Amino acid sequence: MENPSIDPKTPSTQSGPGAWRLQVSVELVIVALCLFWLLSANGAFLSGALKTRAWNEPGTWAMLAAMVGLVVALHAAILGVLLNRWTLKPLSAVLLVGTALATFYMQRYSVVLDPSMLRNVLRTDFHEARELLSWPMLLHVLLYAGLPMLLLLRVQVIHKPLPRAVLRRVVFLIGAVVLGVACVLAAFQPLASLMRNQKELRYQLTPANYLYSVGSVVAGDLRGAARPREPIGLDAKPGPGWAQAERPRLIVLVVGETARAANWGLSGYARQTTPELAKLPVINFAQVTSCGTNTEVSVPCMFAPVGRRDYDESRIKGQESLLHVLARAGVQVRWVDNQSGCKGVCDGLPTDFVTSLNPPGLCADGRCLDEGLLPSVDSALQRAAAAQKPGVEVLVLHQLGNHGPAYFRRYPPAFARFTPACRDDDLQRCSLEEIRNAYDNALLYTDHLLGSIVARLQAAGPQIETALYYVSDHGESLGENRIFLHGLPYAIAPDVQKRVPMVMWFSDTFSKRSGLNEACVRQRAQAEPFSHDHLFHTLLGMADVQTALYEREFDALAPCRGAGK
Repeated sequence: MENPSIDPKTPSTQSGPGAWRLQVSVELVIVALCLFWLLSANGAFLSGALKTRAWNEPGTWAMLAAMVGLVVALHAAILGVLLNRWTLKPLSAVLLVGTALATFYMQRYSVVLDPSMLRNVLRTDFHEARELLSWPMLLHVLLYAGLPMLLLLRVQVIHKPLPRAVLRRVVFLIGAVVLGVACVLAAFQPLASLMRNQKELRYQLTPANYLYSVGSVVAGDLRGAARPREPIGLDAKPGPGWAQAERPRLIVLVVGETARAANWGLSGYARQTTPELAKLPVINFAQVTSCGTNTEVSVPCMFAPVGRRDYDESRIKGQESLLHVLARAGVQVRWVDNQSGCKGVCDGLPTDFVTSLNPPGLCADGRCLDEGLLPSVDSALQRAAAAQKPGVEVLVLHQLGNHGPAYFRRYPPAFARFTPACRDDDLQRCSLEEIRNAYDNALLYTDHLLGSIVARLQAAGPQIETALYYVSDHGESLGENRIFLHGLPYAIAPDVQKRVPMVMWFSDTFSKRSGLNEACVRQRAQAEPFSHDHLFHTLLGMADVQTALYEREFDALAPCRGAGK
């Protein structure tokens, strides 16, 4: 029997051993969640919105009131659509955990949860994700999700007839919309200016930021899955040099990971983080800009005919890549991965994973050191030497590189040259100097990898025309302005996340048959700016593939072919 002393219209409790319950409506729980997240998850949004305003001005307090009302109204409207008496507890639990995780990483590393960052998060493999787990993260989740969930378990939702429940929900949603509109109108001018000049602020509204971003990523993936990639470069064919070739040609393209130009020894960094390359006749490009600030954006972009200069994500991810164009012309293409995949640019092409190849002594716990890429270089040289007739192969090596936050896991003990180095997955537990030391040690190991590749290509001698092209996918923040890792929206990302190292090396036989003046390349590499936009067209030129997609002005080597003759 119902207890007649309890009014189902108002919150109440039941007493008794183990029987304590809080009887409330779904709408009241929604309001409680909105207020809880206002206080626990949106401090960065509110402080960012008001950071240029003086607290002794009445307008600042009016703006704060409007922003508070807007945050509550927005989340009330979202939750009003998602939550009902059946979904209240399970979905609220998911949102509480998701919001706790979001706020932890936003506060810890100053990341912004826009669609690009969420795509990167959703593509993160288990081994990368494991490195982001820490005791501080667990304690944060227990405090900001675990405790509210315990309270939620004691909630008993008041049941109402369906027509009444629907009417109540409609009124609630209308009220949320009216509140939101009123807040916008009350502070329209400063709010419009704020959203126009600081667009990144919208991605600090939590949990609305990650809910929107996840929805955007899922919708984009569904659209992409509904149609095959559009073929490009259907006219691709071998250039005239193929018929005149006397030797096979091997181009090794190394796609670096999270190496930033600011710490690159060849680019003037105070520390020599590239000692092996410094002893080789490599060409270092001093001013190179990435297409994005994370792998999910940069890798597809650098293999597209039009990259950052006319960026269109749906177009880039809906089309084939440079590698498909090369293969269409008869180039042998192989992708060897030591990270989390090729992001679609090698779909349908020969692909190897270092973890599957499992080179002895280089793999542990599902991760391999980058020297595990070297056997693939040896195999490519063997294929070229055994070829019945001259051809062209492009071997793409995708590094694990300097992937954070566990920089110390990216190199073997022999490369721990800069000490003390941070040896913790949680960067907040290390000093900035320790973080920089670990990061620089990882760069030393990339230098060793590239030096080892050049040594192998040199050893091939005059029998094979060989070349190395290295470029990192994006940079990294190492605590400057309290920002760590990478992935900030491009418009507000610091230069250290966008400026990357790029290096080339050519064998004498490659330069001679290409008519390449290396002195010219070296001069341009120091004097002129380059970007990921150059990779597509430079590789076409290096492989001697002809297609209408080729743009000579974005071929970094084109002005130096035949120069000085």
